[in-house]
Amino acid sequence: MRVVLTIAVLSMLVLSGCSSKPDDVAQRSQVDEMYQLAQGMIRSARFSDAANVLRSINTRYPFGPYAQQVQLDLIYVEYKTGNQDRALTVIDRFLSLNPNHADNDYVRYMRGLVHLQAEGSFFQDAFGIDRSDRNPVYAERAFDDFAELIQRHPDSPYAADARARMVGIQARLAQHELAAAEYYLRREAYMAAANRGIYIIDNFPNVVEVRRALEIMIESYDALGLTNQASDARRVLAANF
Repeated sequence: MRVVLTIAVLSMLVLSGCSSKPDDVAQRSQVDEMYQLAQGMIRSARFSDAANVLRSINTRYPFGPYAQQVQLDLIYVEYKTGNQDRALTVIDRFLSLNPNHADNDYVRYMRGLVHLQAEGSFFQDAFGIDRSDRNPVYAERAFDDFAELIQRHPDSPYAADARARMVGIQARLAQHELAAAEYYLRREAYMAAANRGIYIIDNFPNVVEVRRALEIMIESYDALGLTNQASDARRVLAANF
């Protein structure tokens, strides 16, 4: 009886395996077709449509043959369509599940770009409205992302662009500090204005905003009667600008 049962169980397993193979082939074919469709949409710059297809693959076949590549492509199209929250969710999940993946430098680079995109403003980009007084939290996150990329992947092909973007981010952060300094100056809070100027010089010494920071320091120190400090700031201003 035991022999009969064993043979029966083995037969069921063999039959089950044989019947699953056509299903596996069909599934692979369906994933291939969907993925190629998404690639064609990306090439045609139909990023929103591509995102819908890639999301569908990612949801229906999270461990399929294209799982990692689908997520990498999804990061890109979510960025191209301005869906920062979705892009960051995919990025964080990818890095968590694939800590040693060969493309993690690209993923970290894209996280920096997504945070920079979030830093942007429709009104600022479209109408040139100055929003330097806005909290630069996303610029700070982008700076940290690019710094992490350079630290972890110094030989990455994305490292040079990351360094260049960090310089631009420093200018953005300096503009925020400068806007605060100007505010304090208007309110005649001269010491607070001067301290903001000092912060800019200490933390962003290579940006053009340093010139205005020095001018604010001079004006503030003159108003406070701090002649030595005002003279020092004038010397630095004359030597550099």
